[in-house]
Amino acid sequence: MGLSLLLTRTLLEEWFDPEYAQMQTNKKLVQLTMELDSLSEEVRRKDQFIALFKGFLTGETDSARIDSFRRGNLSARSFQVNLTPQPIDSQFRKEFEGLAAAEEIIDNNAGYSELYEMFFFSPISGLISRKYNSSEGHYGVDVVSRKNEPVMAVASGTVILSSWTQDAGYVLAIQHDANLISIYKHNAELLKKTGSFVEGGEVVAIIGNTGELTDGPHLHFELWYKGYPVNPEEFVTF
Repeated sequence: MGLSLLLTRTLLEEWFDPEYAQMQTNKKLVQLTMELDSLSEEVRRKDQFIALFKGFLTGETDSARIDSFRRGNLSARSFQVNLTPQPIDSQFRKEFEGLAAAEEIIDNNAGYSELYEMFFFSPISGLISRKYNSSEGHYGVDVVSRKNEPVMAVASGTVILSSWTQDAGYVLAIQHDANLISIYKHNAELLKKTGSFVEGGEVVAIIGNTGELTDGPHLHFELWYKGYPVNPEEFVTF
């Protein structure tokens, strides 16, 4: 009987009491605002990471900013990155990769369960001439293939960099789901522009031999997960 009266009273309050209805509306607004703030923060952090990564590929970012980002201390105002194509500074790249090498996550596959559940297309058919080796500072695989062979996106995503760099020649980087970025270097030609959405398996470039850090036609392919390089052969078939 008591429960019945309580339910009846609650229903009547919902129907006839404007203050009760307003209070419930306010609660929902507060909840939605909190959820929106959380999503906005997630988007902001993702945008920061993309800007940081572009800066790394074009030589515009220093190692201190990278370290701060990984510790969660980097403010949005720190990302005043000039995205005009610039030559990569080889010494800076060594510093950046040195930081990554110091992190155990690079060679610890325990944290990669999310990637094992994803399907990846092969970026190119060929033979691996040099494997991933973090101890030697080689954070990708080199794949030799036929001349003018098309290079394909390993998964759907958005092109965040399509540019020329001194060391790596024509470079393309794609942002995928799960905080994953794929990088394709030494291309002869780039077929997609920054901001383009691509499907997995879609042709995005043509294999080449551009840039200073190359000794013959091949694709240098990298995968970066949550800001750290991972071994592409763990997830992609070549």
